[in-house]
Amino acid sequence: MKTRTWILLLGGLFLLSLIGSFFVLRQRPDAALAQISSGGNVVKTVNLKEDQQFTITAENGGTNVITVENGKIAVTEASCPDHYCMKRGYCASGTDIVCLPNRLVIHFLQTQTVDAVVG
Repeated sequence: MKTRTWILLLGGLFLLSLIGSFFVLRQRPDAALAQISSGGNVVKTVNLKEDQQFTITAENGGTNVITVENGKIAVTEASCPDHYCMKRGYCASGTDIVCLPNRLVIHFLQTQTVDAVVG
């Protein structure tokens, strides 16, 4: 094959990888609500647009302090030994925030949108 063919082929592959990475890396819309479960039971549903801070006490006596600020939620204090839930930081959407030792799960609920107007 000629050099020009190789350059066109590699350029095309590069362009396809850029387009693919755009779709993979684009962010999901921020959730408006987060559902907090402890021990498998829903404890609270919070509006991420209202700044607040509260403590969830698990069945094993462990505690997690949850803070909502500027449309994001985080576990800011935890009695668990590894603190992985705290390392996640403030989130507005995406994968659940989980504290396994205290059996805490923060699940982001999708925002509702209107698909059509009926009239």
